[in-house]
Amino acid sequence: MSFLLFLRGLIGVLLVFAITSYVLTQSLWTAFVQTVICAILIQVGYFAAVLFMVWRSDGRRRGVGEAGETSPDQPKTEDTAAAKAGRLPGVPRSRIP
Repeated sequence: MSFLLFLRGLIGVLLVFAITSYVLTQSLWTAFVQTVICAILIQVGYFAAVLFMVWRSDGRRRGVGEAGETSPDQPKTEDTAAAKAGRLPGVPRSRIP
């Protein structure tokens, strides 16, 4: 997920939460404090999710067989050559120059 997409979603969720919180409590200060707490919880959850995905992908990359075989997740020699040339395997090129 790109940062811009995450940021737009975060701001949208926080705006809806702040408006709803203000309507329910009729207090600007309470709505502000609850929105800040919500923002912190979303950030902690996002960080934990990214940390989990990195931890899970690290375990998959260690799966090398005893005979020196690579796991299905590891790139082939063509993919490695493409990565050295500046392209990432499985990622299409951007249409924007």
